[in-house]
Amino acid sequence: MRRIAPFICCLAATASIGTALAQQPTSSSLEKRWPGDDAPAQQQQAAPQQQQGAPQQRPAQQQPTQRQSGTGTPQPAASAQRETEPPKIRPQPAPPRVVACAGVFARESNHLKLATFFGADNITWTQVEGPDATKLNATVLYPKDPKRRLEVLWNIEASRSDTQLIVINGQSTWTGPKGLKIGMPLAALEKLNGKPFIMKGFKGESGGQVTGWEGGALANLPNGCKIGIRLAPDPKAPRPPEGQEDVLVSDKDFTSNMPAVKPLSPKVAEIIIGY
Repeated sequence: MRRIAPFICCLAATASIGTALAQQPTSSSLEKRWPGDDAPAQQQQAAPQQQQGAPQQRPAQQQPTQRQSGTGTPQPAASAQRETEPPKIRPQPAPPRVVACAGVFARESNHLKLATFFGADNITWTQVEGPDATKLNATVLYPKDPKRRLEVLWNIEASRSDTQLIVINGQSTWTGPKGLKIGMPLAALEKLNGKPFIMKGFKGESGGQVTGWEGGALANLPNGCKIGIRLAPDPKAPRPPEGQEDVLVSDKDFTSNMPAVKPLSPKVAEIIIGY
């Protein structure tokens, strides 16, 4: 987030600081049988006319509430067990950690939509790091989990609406459009774009930032979505060849396929999706 200033300028998006912020939304989501008694047997000495007039009674039906187990212990009937068993609730899958230029991350999204989709307990309205050690107001998803953290800045802060920037950085495992992710090597980024691109030298806050996709695939995303990438060299990589240190550590632009860049093993360190 400390390096988003050039990208914000490039998009011509400015955040209006609201003094009265709305309160963060909160979410809130038997069969009864009858007993019977056996009638006493009629005596054989009874008169024939009495025997003919007396109605015959059927043997009483026993309530099949229990059955004998092999150990002699009464067991509940199968139907009774089914009636008392609680219904099985299948756990719902967690929302996918993918940022697309549509849905809850579309330009017309807002804080409430994110809270409804991801859950009010997984979202907060707070301040994040901005350029030149400043602080910016943002909606943060999963603020206590570095691997699931995601920052969203709004053009209209008072209503926390109209998406401005979505930032993936640090240890976040969120995936951006076209499969972009933190730690992606330079070669994989070039392949995703379909060609080399233009980037700045690794100096200052904007060091390693992509300044032009040269008409590649990452320059044309749906719904007016734009991608900003910052790369960082591998700390364990060898020093640049003699005579090329100034180019790589300066703030000048150069092509990503320049021979001196490959030994530095740059990887994606920050992804910014903007409108």
